[in-house]
Amino acid sequence: MVAIGLSAGGVARVRFAISPLWETIASIRVLHDPGAHAIHLPWVRKVRPRLGRLTRSELWQLVPPGPAYVPDFLTPAPAGLFTDLSAELDALLATPPAEVAAQLGVAARPGVTARPGVTARPGVTARPGGWVQGPSLDGLLQRLAEQIADYFDVALAADWPRIRQLLEAEVFTRARALAADGVGGLLNDLHEQVRWADDTLSVAQRWCTADDVPDGGGLVLIPSVFVWPSILTVSAGRLAQLAYPPRGTGALWEQPARTPDGPAAVLGRSRARLLVELSAPASTTALAARTGLTAGGVSQHLAALRSAGLVTAHRDGRTVLNVRTDVADALLGSRRYG
Repeated sequence: MVAIGLSAGGVARVRFAISPLWETIASIRVLHDPGAHAIHLPWVRKVRPRLGRLTRSELWQLVPPGPAYVPDFLTPAPAGLFTDLSAELDALLATPPAEVAAQLGVAARPGVTARPGVTARPGVTARPGGWVQGPSLDGLLQRLAEQIADYFDVALAADWPRIRQLLEAEVFTRARALAADGVGGLLNDLHEQVRWADDTLSVAQRWCTADDVPDGGGLVLIPSVFVWPSILTVSAGRLAQLAYPPRGTGALWEQPARTPDGPAAVLGRSRARLLVELSAPASTTALAARTGLTAGGVSQHLAALRSAGLVTAHRDGRTVLNVRTDVADALLGSRRYG
């Protein structure tokens, strides 16, 4: 159990972030132990043959199967809601050497790491007492950044648009819940292992060795599909972080839903298909990528659907998300097509 203090000031600094780096690290944990993350088996079967030498990298060694400790410097707090991987790698490279060394020591401590006897490439070595600084600790960070970029290109880049769409939809949905239910309602609905009461966020993790944070400076909530079914936390540093599985993760790798014949006969097959795809909020660009329609064609169809009261649009920063209305849900029959 770890407790993160969230006073009135801390609650005011609760925010969301979408992080390709968090997904990268969490997905490696999935590959180490696919059976514990069965939802992602279709992705595992597709990606595993591509990995090759990446499974022998220092990155692979530093991210053990859950629930073992992952060094916190691998997941620096994202700077904003949407952060690209290159910016996150810049933050990783800026980690103070003393912080890296201390966390590497924890990573190889008996009973903490799930991979005793880990060995690394020249520059940094590991032995039972922990990772030991070699000639250049900065060299390790640079190599890790390169390995993360290579891994992302091989394992995640092709699926990132659909993953990001689900994450954006989650943030949009949670923002509406925040407006309706307040911070307490939001935090208490994130995950069964998370509870907020009396200015404290309690996270139930039997293996967590982190110290409690009496009065945190804020909290970054990071929806992550590969964290499923559990949660991950970082309580060290200026901002606490909580990565949790978003709604809809279970359907992420499913084949596209069939366009229903009844609504298609009334609306046309393309517009009915768009409504099916809007089981979660999506941008025009994302809908075009998923349906094979042109962006201009999707825009025209969405305009017609908005006029009919079947779709609404909401701006989220630079992105406009299209949302299916209750009328559209009733038309489709949400239990069959949503």
